Amino acid sequence: MRSGPSAGARSQGGTIMEHNTFFRRAAALVLTLVFAAAAALQGLAVYPMPIQTATETEAVYLFNADTGKTLLTQNADQPRYVASLTKMMTALLLLESGKDLNGEVTVPTDLTQEFKDIQNANGTTMGLRIGETVRRIDLLNALLITSANDAASVIAWDVGGSLNAFIQQMNARAAELGCTSATFTCAHGLYDYGNVASAEDMAKIAAACAANETFAQVAGSTTYTLGQTNFHSEQRTISSSNPLMDASGAYYKDSVKWVKGGFTTLAGRCAVALAQKDGHTYGLVILGSDSNEHLYSECDALFDWAFASFADRPLVDTQTVVTTVDLTKCRTHPEVELYAAAPVRGYGHADDKVSYSFDLPESVSATVKNGQKLGTATVYLDGCEVGQVDLVTHQEYVSDFRTDSRSTLLLLAALAVILLVLSVVTLACGGGSRNLNRRRRMKRRR
Repeated sequence: MRSGPSAGARSQGGTIMEHNTFFRRAAALVLTLVFAAAAALQGLAVYPMPIQTATETEAVYLFNADTGKTLLTQNADQPRYVASLTKMMTALLLLESGKDLNGEVTVPTDLTQEFKDIQNANGTTMGLRIGETVRRIDLLNALLITSANDAASVIAWDVGGSLNAFIQQMNARAAELGCTSATFTCAHGLYDYGNVASAEDMAKIAAACAANETFAQVAGSTTYTLGQTNFHSEQRTISSSNPLMDASGAYYKDSVKWVKGGFTTLAGRCAVALAQKDGHTYGLVILGSDSNEHLYSECDALFDWAFASFADRPLVDTQTVVTTVDLTKCRTHPEVELYAAAPVRGYGHADDKVSYSFDLPESVSATVKNGQKLGTATVYLDGCEVGQVDLVTHQEYVSDFRTDSRSTLLLLAALAVILLVLSVVTLACGGGSRNLNRRRRMKRRR
């Protein structure tokens, strides 16, 4: 059987929690494979940047979240401070820990200094106090909706047993996801020292987060009501102020499903966002923008470009020769032309190239009937598999015997005539000899 990878000549450090679940390991494997494939695809089509960012130093990474394919990059492999984008990893580890989200956690005295440090750094909080008992689901919502730093610290202590142990888990999980430059030194990103990742690494973390339904639901919420605690007798409502999800704001995009933003002086303005429209999903990471205005206007522009530049389009029709197969026992046609039995469509950029791999015999022997299936083709769009289609003929290819049937019949007729004549002659000669012998016998009797 013959196959090929493309169109070819014939066609166009730390310890991990002891209670890691099977799901976590399986998810890590899947995502690693996805992004390994994405890394391989980068050489196929990374498109020119359609916009000029506010500064040349910004890191940008836009990818197709359905396939993992890289679409746009700018400084995407350079480690940068990531500020509160760190909280994505913190949320992911909580969700993968197997802990009951409706269960409660009491803020330990171990976090006394940590809370003081957060306060001194003017970090956003949900107002937690030492000794306060709070539900994990409330911590998660405050973490992702209002970027509460105290919530991050409590989650870290709860999941890891200590802040340092949790940081080790963060770095181990990043390595599992295929991150090559991500290094975490705290659970919230408020402190910049050593807390870095590249835009490409953040995309890998974002993909893992997007695959978790609870993360997507919480991160996509604009409001949430915190429950009562032993320090708060009244419920409290928290709200997101992210411009991409503010329906009354200038940068609102209804296609955006969730956003996580971040800011420190060293990190600049940062964002990770996921947008979905017409069944197609794109992820975007921007690090180091100089203002919220530039950050979110660039998010809008890049998502607009993605949804406008990629579309479902015809790739293969049924009237164009896809490939050929050598034909034997037919002098009039050295090869059989093969066509797709059905049209094939795919989602991609107008500049993406169509290629094939084939499952075909090396050659076929005539006679070949019209419409006969001789194999299959796997269709790729810019290296991404789209689907398979049967390959069939559009005409009959007959053998030499059938091609020369008239001559053969004439020859057979001539041979029959010759045989007939010979038979007659033989019979005639045989009769004459018998008469002669009879006359000789009669003479002897006389």
